[in-house]
Amino acid sequence: MAFVRTRRRTLRRYAEGLKEVFKIIVSDKAGLVGFVIIIIYILMGTIGPMVVPYPAAGNPNEVYLPPSWEHPLGTDFEGKDVFAQIVHGTPVVLTVAFLTGFLTTLIGVFLGALAGFKGGIADTIIMGTADFILTIPQFPLFAVLSALVKFKDVSMLSVLLASVSWPTLARAVRSQILSMKEREFVEAARLLGFSTFDIIFTEMIPNIMPYIAVSFMFNSIYAIYAQVGLAYLGLVPFIGENWGLMLNRAWVLGAFFYEGSIWYIMSPIIAIVGLQIGFLLFARVLEVIFNPRLRVGG
Repeated sequence: MAFVRTRRRTLRRYAEGLKEVFKIIVSDKAGLVGFVIIIIYILMGTIGPMVVPYPAAGNPNEVYLPPSWEHPLGTDFEGKDVFAQIVHGTPVVLTVAFLTGFLTTLIGVFLGALAGFKGGIADTIIMGTADFILTIPQFPLFAVLSALVKFKDVSMLSVLLASVSWPTLARAVRSQILSMKEREFVEAARLLGFSTFDIIFTEMIPNIMPYIAVSFMFNSIYAIYAQVGLAYLGLVPFIGENWGLMLNRAWVLGAFFYEGSIWYIMSPIIAIVGLQIGFLLFARVLEVIFNPRLRVGG
């Protein structure tokens, strides 16, 4: 009986927390717009492919048609529906964006916290590696690694992007951990016998969650740029209906120089920009969600 009551209290706390988060999102107009945009893209990536059939074959008589009721975004160089290609390209783009953002944040927070709290040889090795990676321009590095690595699925691309994107976050987390290392609440946790893991992840990391949450959003944004750019260059051919691959085909087949192809070219660009705007706007409200002081001040 006591277990049931405890479980109910826990569920009630979670429900109240979600209700508070929803109130914060609704109260911030820009954040709400960003949230709605992201939800639309998520629905397009999950439900969209089941609702909108993929155009298996084109129609030579319908090449580069303008938008219509039958083809909301027109058709491409083969007469295939552009809207269907955008919809079927969304799952890969979102998967790589969120997975890369998660992995980059996980690696950056863990290594940055370890370097800042432990110091010594761990700090030297981690920060030395971070500095080395930061000296190399990232996109050219992505291009070289993509040419060398044989991709089997999108998770491999996410691992590649995360493996060279973590240093900036790691350095920021290290600085924050160093500033908190000698504070009273950390000393109290040490005296109480807390382990290093507990001190870092239950006492220190929650204090920098607003920065970590925003970093996750920006890492996801960068992952969108990177994967689309690599697909446009033809370095990740396994991706299929990626928006970058649509731009690659438009360039290779000369659509950029054809007057009637404007909708085919602009559709993936608009899809990319729209998703980026959603992430940027929602990043604003994430700071308020994870920082009660900003919440009270607003």
